[in-house]
Amino acid sequence: MASIEDFKSIISQKGGVARTNKFRVLFTPPKGSLFNIDPEAILGSLLGGSTGNFNAKNLINDPRAVSFLCSSATIPGSQIQTLDFQGQKQTVKVANTFIHEEVTLKFILTNDYYIKKLFDNWLSQVVDLDSHTVGYKDEYSCDVIIQQLNSKGKVVYGVKLFKAFPTTVTGIEFDAGAENAYGELSVTFSYDRYQPEGAISSALSGAGAVLDILNN
Repeated sequence: MASIEDFKSIISQKGGVARTNKFRVLFTPPKGSLFNIDPEAILGSLLGGSTGNFNAKNLINDPRAVSFLCSSATIPGSQIQTLDFQGQKQTVKVANTFIHEEVTLKFILTNDYYIKKLFDNWLSQVVDLDSHTVGYKDEYSCDVIIQQLNSKGKVVYGVKLFKAFPTTVTGIEFDAGAENAYGELSVTFSYDRYQPEGAISSALSGAGAVLDILNN
């Protein structure tokens, strides 16, 4: 019969348990969503609103902040869809195709509403709210990398979502009784497919994503 020491030994051999608070999300939104040319916001900051002072650097949203402000993420699951096949004696299920789950990311809201404005701009690139025209997918999508990290911040596993784009941006709730609470924004992404990656391949993908971020 297995003992607690056997259990501890197995966990130790496997590098410890995977901590759900050790993760990283990397992606570079389409360039059009990074511009923050909002006359009202600029005037408000000049008058002391929002962050309290005007900073020209805020006219272009820094894509590196997306990773830091992501407070929750999900590695997507997959489902094999089946068909009923009539055999000689019984009906059995056979594989037909597969589907991937959509991915929801949560982001912390700051007082300049950086994340909210970024995704508002991104959604307008997917479907123009005035003309109702749909953009080109290559222009409004990007690859998203979600990584599981160990206690030392090293990548142990990851997934890469190809041609991902936001499909749902949830509302923002206010609560007068939650004095110390902070705002969050949930965003659901669709994508063409995803690719599981091991520690090395995901680390390389992450390094490439960081370079893309730094070059924007």
